[in-house]
Order: sequence, then C-alpha cells, then structure tokens
Amino acid sequence: MQFQQLQYFVAVAETRHFTRAADLVHVAQPSLSQQIKALERELGADLFRRARGNITLTDAGEALLPLARRILADADTARHEVQELAQLRRGRVRLGATPSVCTGLLPDVLRAFHDRYPGIRLLIEEGGSHDLVRELARGALDLALVVLPLPTPSPALTTVELLREDLVVVSSPDAPRPGRGSRTVRIADLEGERLVMFRHGYDLRELTVAACRAEGFEPDFAVEGGEMDAVLGFVRAGLGVAVVPRMVAARSGPGLRVTPLARPGLHRTIALAHRSDVAPPRAARELQRMLLER
Repeated sequence: MQFQQLQYFVAVAETRHFTRAADLVHVAQPSLSQQIKALERELGADLFRRARGNITLTDAGEALLPLARRILADADTARHEVQELAQLRRGRVRLGATPSVCTGLLPDVLRAFHDRYPGIRLLIEEGGSHDLVRELARGALDLALVVLPLPTPSPALTTVELLREDLVVVSSPDAPRPGRGSRTVRIADLEGERLVMFRHGYDLRELTVAACRAEGFEPDFAVEGGEMDAVLGFVRAGLGVAVVPRMVAARSGPGLRVTPLARPGLHRTIALAHRSDVAPPRAARELQRMLLER
C-alpha cells in the first residue's frame, strides 16, 4: 500500500468523481484510476461501486476512509514537525476553540505567541466541543480548547484543565434590570425573561437550558440560533437577556449591562485537549505551554 494511493483514494471518496479527483491531486485521470485499481488488488476488495455518473463507497471503502484520512493527517503533521525544527521560524499550529473562548481567552495569548514566533501560521477553527473532539480524533487539529465535561468522553484524548470561569447575565441598559433590579440574578429569576439563545451545538446553550430545567421551568427564547457576536448584538438591541462567560462580557465593549449570577451561580471549565497517541508538533507544544502559563 502506497501513501500516494491513499491520497488518490481519499480524493475520489470526497469528490465522488474520478476526473475531479485527478484534478484535485494534479495527476492524469488514467494514472489515478490505475493506482486505485492497484490498491484494490492489494487489499483484495473493491473500494468503489462504479456506475455512470455515480461513484459510491463499498463497505470496504467506508472502513478504509477514516483510517486513510488519519494516516494522511499524521503524515502531514510529521512533515510540518520536521519543518518546524528550524528554531520555530516557520510552520503552523491548527487550534480549535469554542467561539466564546475565541472571543474571551485567545486574543491576548495568540498576540503574544505571534509576537514571539511571527513565522508560525495560526489556523483557528471555531466549533462546539463535540465537533472539536471529532476533528482532534481524525488528526485535523493539533490542539483544542474544549468545555468539560466532554459530550462524549474519549480515552484517545488527553485533557488538561485550563481555567474555571463564571457565567454572567448580560442585558441592554435600556431594558429593566433582570432579577427585579437586584445586583445579582438567580437562575430562577430567568423564568419569564426572554432569552437570546445560541444555536444548537453551543456548550453554553446546553448549560443554560439544563440550569433552567433544574429550577423547574423551560426557558423562553426571544431569538435563538446565533453565534456569540450575534447574541451580544441582539442583547444590545433589547431583544432579551443572555447568559455568557464573564471573560466575554468583559471584552464586549459598551452597550451591555453585566449582572453576576447569585451563588452558587453557573460555571464552566475550559480544558486544553490533544490526541494521546500523537505528540503535538513543536510549535503546538509551545502554544500549549503559553496557554498553560498565561
């Protein structure tokens, strides 16, 4: 089995078209087809069902695809690791983070990292913890900042707790203060409040909804489905209130009233995660060190 054959196989699997796959990997289509057939002969199984205008994976192809993607991702990581040995003057770090962490925690750390290693490219992927864990597992990320506990515990990941952060309630200064004017808000006070709610898959959505249900009520959504910037904008416009991390609220600028949650309040734990079976590249390890020492 050759590395190049796996590249061609993944290209066909993703495009479902031999000619487009050949264009993608910059090789003549007959050569690509011959390599795919050679791979099938070596494995002793067809990888594709070939019908005119319709290329689909066989069961053997479905089984090979995630393994091939991981092999290619690991090889790509190895190539960049070698490149980074030139005293971290070049290379890349692929970092995943939840959108609220991108807004609150990362800007200062990434600025410090970039100032120290200007030749290192920073590739940031925003997503929910579930999506980031999946991307880590398939080798598409070097590190990820996720919210604990993970939606699906994974023994293939190593996590290190980074910080425990309070959540607060934000509202428009032109709207009545939530919690009947008190300086703090209880979760029970959110009953009857119109909430601006994040899209499905946001860790903050699940946390807030679970806290409301624990108090015996279903939250009332004024608007839902937004990302962090959209949610803060809707709150500024007076559409409702939202529960957000304190760090995000502190960096959100004017136009928002911030009210702490009464004890015991709500908290979230941010952790740094990477694959247990593969050491992060050197540049990623340096970013990891800076995050842990921030």
